[in-house]
Amino acid sequence: MGININKDLVAASSTPLVLAILAEGDSYGYAILKRVKELSGGELEWTDGMLYPVLHRLERSGLIESRWEESEKGRRRKYYRITKAGLGQLAEERRQWSTVDRALRNIWSSLAEFAGRVGGVVSQPLPASAGAGRLVRQPLPAFAGPGATGRWI
Repeated sequence: MGININKDLVAASSTPLVLAILAEGDSYGYAILKRVKELSGGELEWTDGMLYPVLHRLERSGLIESRWEESEKGRRRKYYRITKAGLGQLAEERRQWSTVDRALRNIWSSLAEFAGRVGGVVSQPLPASAGAGRLVRQPLPAFAGPGATGRWI
């Protein structure tokens, strides 16, 4: 895994991730874990101990349903599917996360502009062609400091 993602952020993103995966089609625990890893480019590696409480909470909330089925190898698997209420919640989660994403991009853009004026290092996303989603630390121009008038240049 590339970066260590804060557990609060992982927890906050678990509902929309699981609902979105189940919106693609019915799935079972291990397949959901693999899909999260795949969708995140290997950056998120959830464990059973993290996923199953989320699935149980979503099921109690009526956002997903489950059923037992036998696999081709004869093992029983619990499959999960998103409900109509789950699809509605997914739409709401997308709206909320889009708002948070937009706000963060705006503040980081402002921060980069500010840091460019006063100097420093800011983490900025790489262009899509260079590995979308990854951050690179870029040095910015030197700090100007206060001028002879005592004001910042």
